[in-house]
Order: sequence, then structure tokens, then C-alpha cells
Amino acid sequence: MFRIAIIGEFDPNFRPHTATNEALEHLKPRLDIEFEATWISTEHILQNEQILTQYHGFWIAPGSPYKNMQAAIWMIQQARLHKIPVLGTCGGFQHMAIEFARNVLGIEDAEHAEYDPYASKLVVNPLTCDLKGEPLLVSITDSTSKVYAIYQKSAVKEKYYCNFGLNPVYQNDFEANGFKIVGTDTYQEARILELQDHPFFVATLFVPQDNSSKDAPHPLVEAFLLASAQRILLKNN
Repeated sequence: MFRIAIIGEFDPNFRPHTATNEALEHLKPRLDIEFEATWISTEHILQNEQILTQYHGFWIAPGSPYKNMQAAIWMIQQARLHKIPVLGTCGGFQHMAIEFARNVLGIEDAEHAEYDPYASKLVVNPLTCDLKGEPLLVSITDSTSKVYAIYQKSAVKEKYYCNFGLNPVYQNDFEANGFKIVGTDTYQEARILELQDHPFFVATLFVPQDNSSKDAPHPLVEAFLLASAQRILLKNN
């Protein structure tokens, strides 16, 4: 059995959270290896390094602001450095972007407008258009990416629940340093990020779990689980 940690503040009344649980359940009959998924609030991480050995994959959940932003950033950094599979959706995308900006691009004061709207370095800022509750088209722009191999399509329609995204000012810096923009909207703004040289480190501004069903589990969620399962297989060899 392998274990998944869902990092976020679970709210049973928030559709993306119940959709997360449902999307995982959709995949249980399809996998050859059993898994267990546990929600962990950011206020309970507190730089506990045991979490890195207890779980084989981390899903950074929608629903920001988190109770402890710094704990979420630390968790993402450790997973990136230790090559642990990560899927970030909506708020997860935003925090993965902040972590990368601070710890790879060297923008120590990189901020998220939801936490500090007046910060000088808003790496995550309000979107031009509020995307809450909207299904929109995403172009998969890199045919060599893991994401393209997962979808096997150059365009997909996905649901959004957020109104913050990567500030376009920083897109070139992300690209140049290996956090590739592999999916965009009609304005060429980042909607999917994928880290090079990592088993699975994918961030989507949309919420793929809300586009999953029992008959058609979401391929991104399945790919994340398979990457996490592979980690336990590697540990056992």
C-alpha cells in the first residue's frame, strides 16, 4: 500500500474538496496497488520531517488561504528537492509557484495577493478574469511534456474555482529555470506548470478532480497516483 497526503484545510461544503475525495475513489478499482489518502491541515505540518517518509505523494489542495502558508511552502520545497510526486490544483498551483519563485528564482519576498495584496513582488496576482465555477479551454502547448503524454490531446476543457494565477511578468523566468508552462489559456497565460527533471511535479490552475467520474477517472489524478506508487516500488528495491 502507498499513502497520499492531501495538504489543505478540508471543508466538506467546498466542492473542490469533496471532488478531490471522489476523484481518488474513482481510481481505487483501476489500480493494481492499494492506496490510502489523508487530509493534513497546514497548521499540523510544522516542518515535521516525518511527513516526508510517511507519504509517497502530496496533493496540494484548492481552498487557499491556508492556515499556515509557510508550512505549505516548506512542504512543497521538500517534495521538490526529494523528488516526491506532487500534484497542485488551484490554490496548490499558486503555492507551488510561490515556492519556486522564492527558493529557485531567489525572489525571497515573492508573495500571493490573497495573503498580501500590497506586496511589491506579487508572483501570484488576481487574474484578469474571475474564473470561479467556469469551464474553460486549456491548450497543451508542449508535446514533449508529461502532461501531453497523459492527456494525449492538445486542448482540454477543465473547471476553475479560483481568481488568482501566475503573474505573466514572471512566466519567462519560470520557463528559463525549468518550471515549464505546458498549458495556457487563450491569452497565453499559465494554466499548467510542469517541473523538468522530476518524477511528477505538476500544477494546474484548474481543478481536474471536478472533471472526474466513476466511469472516466481523471487522467492527471491517475498519473499522479501511479507516480506515487512507483516511489514505493523504488524504495522496496
